[in-house]
Amino acid sequence: MLTNGNNALRFMTSAIRLFAAFMVVLGPAFAGSAVAQEVRYYAVPKGAHPHDVAPAPDGTVWYTAQAQGALGRLDPGTGKVEQIPLGKGSAPHGVVVGPDGAPWITDSGQNAIVRVDPESKKVTVFPLPKDRGYANLNTAAFDAKGTLWFTGQSGVYGRLDPKSGRVEVFDAPKGRGPYGITATPGGEVYYASLAGNHIARIDTKSGKAAIIEPPTRNQGARRVWSDSKGRIWVSEWNSGQVSVYDPKGESWKSWKLPGDSPRAYAVYVDGNDDVWLSNFGANAIVRFDPKTEKFTSFPSDRRGANVRQILGRPGEVWGAESGNDRLVVIDLKRKP
Repeated sequence: MLTNGNNALRFMTSAIRLFAAFMVVLGPAFAGSAVAQEVRYYAVPKGAHPHDVAPAPDGTVWYTAQAQGALGRLDPGTGKVEQIPLGKGSAPHGVVVGPDGAPWITDSGQNAIVRVDPESKKVTVFPLPKDRGYANLNTAAFDAKGTLWFTGQSGVYGRLDPKSGRVEVFDAPKGRGPYGITATPGGEVYYASLAGNHIARIDTKSGKAAIIEPPTRNQGARRVWSDSKGRIWVSEWNSGQVSVYDPKGESWKSWKLPGDSPRAYAVYVDGNDDVWLSNFGANAIVRFDPKTEKFTSFPSDRRGANVRQILGRPGEVWGAESGNDRLVVIDLKRKP
């Protein structure tokens, strides 16, 4: 009996080692579940349907209450939420914190860029030129010189000079589709065209955009974000991939998100060059490590989260659960 027991033990040990070796080989194909980080949720007014989110340097968090025509502000320390009405017909989409410390909003309802003073709560509206028509404004990003660049799904992109208040609008090379937009550390500006299935680089001097075609056809490039090296990460809605474009070698590389039917919506690159995405197909936020090429999943504790944008600050990654009227934060400072 003792001999049989030893043989059984040796067999089990060998099997465990073989399985471990198997998982090491196939590791990149599997998405692990996150346990080391802390995930917290903050409720916002019912019916707000928060679309985009922007953590501020003072510790508060701004969000666009798209369905209520307001800009919201959360104090994570107390959980207090206040909302600032943006104007008649407002339907805010994107929000970013500018070099001046104020939130800047792309307001599709007002067809305007809107600035809110964080202290006085004063709302300043910068309408698009009347002869340009409805832009279906989407998102915005500041370049290295402090100019605000923005996109409109109707087939335009543009810029706003915060000093003069001048707004310029340009026709996108392939018409409708401009969606996400980002600025690199070197000051270059790129946008993604969802309907056009491409990304484009904007010449910030002339305002002209040059199309860059991804290798996957009809991929549905939705949002873009630059890492510290100036590489452009793309969330592909139709293909369920995350791709990266390296301007230096004009090269591409792509990875499929975990799950049977991944849908990559938001993308954000943190200070460590880890890539964060929202995966509608898995109802989760996922982190992609470019070094190991592995995904880690942070599933929501409620169905239908629909995180449409991700942003962060040191030690924190924030998203807006538009489907649950909540903001979510992944605290990276928490240790196992």
